[in-house]
Amino acid sequence: MKRGLKIETVEIRGREVSLRIRKSRRARHVSLRIDEKRGGVDLILPRGVTRADGLTFVHHKAAWILREIDALPPRVPFTDGAVLPLLGTDHRIRHQPDARGTVWVESGSIVVAGRAPHVPRRVADWLKRRARQEIARRTEAAARKINKRVNRLSLRDTRSRWGSCSEDGHLSFSWRLILAPEPVLDYVIAHEVAHLEELNHSPRFWRLVSALCPDSKVPRYWLKRHGASLHRYG
Repeated sequence: MKRGLKIETVEIRGREVSLRIRKSRRARHVSLRIDEKRGGVDLILPRGVTRADGLTFVHHKAAWILREIDALPPRVPFTDGAVLPLLGTDHRIRHQPDARGTVWVESGSIVVAGRAPHVPRRVADWLKRRARQEIARRTEAAARKINKRVNRLSLRDTRSRWGSCSEDGHLSFSWRLILAPEPVLDYVIAHEVAHLEELNHSPRFWRLVSALCPDSKVPRYWLKRHGASLHRYG
């Protein structure tokens, strides 16, 4: 856990809610943010504000917190019968315990062999492998278009960003992009590949993004509006 980050359970109007407390030197006011992945709330405290003061603020905002948490979409575990989007297209998980193999796609289903307790892990592992294959292939193709080379590629499960690019050409992506529509995946890849040339957000950078991914406004809007929902799977 990062330094200064605490997660606890607090009771708000008779309900237990996951609360993460974070100190921020840049914050000017106490603030709250709903964490859709965790189904809880983040409490951001500026310097000099105590935990007790923060909890008072939490209880003052109890109605808003509970209303926002109740409005979150339900989580979708990787179990038999669950529906999840693969590159934006819904697929139903179908468990076939006696089938040979591990996981494969067949007629709009993600078929999983083996014992039931192993289904969630097998689906998660398969999605991550599929994500690496798709992202690596598309990233290499985009990099070739601007005569750049990807030195290293990694996948993570980050909440704050969908991709990143370092000065040494290391690109990192969220494996959950395999759940997003293809234009969204291609936009995030174009964004990070463009950083291989321009490690900034200058007009030249955005021209590169547009060259690699025309009509990028639509997937950018999709990510802003629906991106957090990808964290409810698994």
